[in-house]
Amino acid sequence: MTESLSPTALSNLRAFKREWAALCEGIALGRDEERLLELLSAVDWRRLLLLAEEHCVLGQLAAGLNNDGAVRVPPEIEQSFVERRRTENFLTLRLTAELFRSLELFGKQGISALAIKGPVLAAEAYADPSVRAYGDLDLLVRQRDIRRATQLMIASGYQAAVPLAAIDAGKIPGQYLFSHPDSKLLVEFHNDLTLRYFPRPLRIEDLFARQVYVQVDGHEVPGPCVEDHLVLICTHGAKHFWERLSWIADVAGIVSRQTSIDWERAASSAKAVQSEHLLHAGLRLAADVLHAELPKTISARVTNDAVASKLAARALRWLPAAGHKSPGLVERAAYRLRMRGSFFAAPAYLLRLTFSPTEEDWQAGSILDTLRRPLRLARKYGRIKRGSL
Repeated sequence: MTESLSPTALSNLRAFKREWAALCEGIALGRDEERLLELLSAVDWRRLLLLAEEHCVLGQLAAGLNNDGAVRVPPEIEQSFVERRRTENFLTLRLTAELFRSLELFGKQGISALAIKGPVLAAEAYADPSVRAYGDLDLLVRQRDIRRATQLMIASGYQAAVPLAAIDAGKIPGQYLFSHPDSKLLVEFHNDLTLRYFPRPLRIEDLFARQVYVQVDGHEVPGPCVEDHLVLICTHGAKHFWERLSWIADVAGIVSRQTSIDWERAASSAKAVQSEHLLHAGLRLAADVLHAELPKTISARVTNDAVASKLAARALRWLPAAGHKSPGLVERAAYRLRMRGSFFAAPAYLLRLTFSPTEEDWQAGSILDTLRRPLRLARKYGRIKRGSL
């Protein structure tokens, strides 16, 4: 009888050791083909497929295995690859079409928005929007435009997780989430108030001032410049404790394919929000896990950043499990403190995250919501080790 595999099996890191090594080598841009063939000869293909799916890198692995035709994928696994990739590609096409529609709708109403992650990141990091999987659309929208943008989304058939009454009351969620009951599509709005994991508030006007247009399926899509985008995705990865290989693959893809990166601008962008350690940790993981080649001067900065090295080393302890062996409450808090870096600023940063209520905490009022949040976090992450603070 064929062994039944559940995603929770990933918590047993030793059982997936060979598959993890093969997965990393298989999606690395600078992979060693001989080593990859050697690793694949000893893997359990069902485990490898599960690992790739949980890490959201099915597309990258499929591209790596089809690189030169040398890898012989078992027929049943190849068929499963095809079916799962077809499902991913169908969702990608629907989300991309929805991105074009939403941007056009907002433009007609004078609302500026920047597309982050999703199709834009896929084009920048992989030169192919179909390679990178994503389950929703993320847009940067200024806070002053949130109410009007929400009204437009509701008029388009979306249900708003954050009601207009909460917006009018000045409540700030973790993100403004919209779901379409018929198409099942998800859209999220973010801005400098919702992206609270930046050590300092995001300078959203700077991102709009430096915006670029990225070619996505023949359309010009507004997004952050590549340097700002790199800082943003490294901060996002740190927020989620780097529990998915896909986030590291994004960093490696940008570094490898965007050869004209202005590294001083990237450093300046990170410094403006005090995310230097988070940027360096992301670059360190891209280099160590996926063989991304960094310019010598940048490699030296990354190597000499002791805080970034500790952040990367900690993340590697739970990374292979794809979120099924997450750090506990105390270790999460310690990681948050390291994210801030400074001995004096770190406690204030952790306290800000702990006592900043989101939509999950909204019940009775601002003061009670603030006090309720740390209790909810303690219950949630003291009981189960999954998700993020």
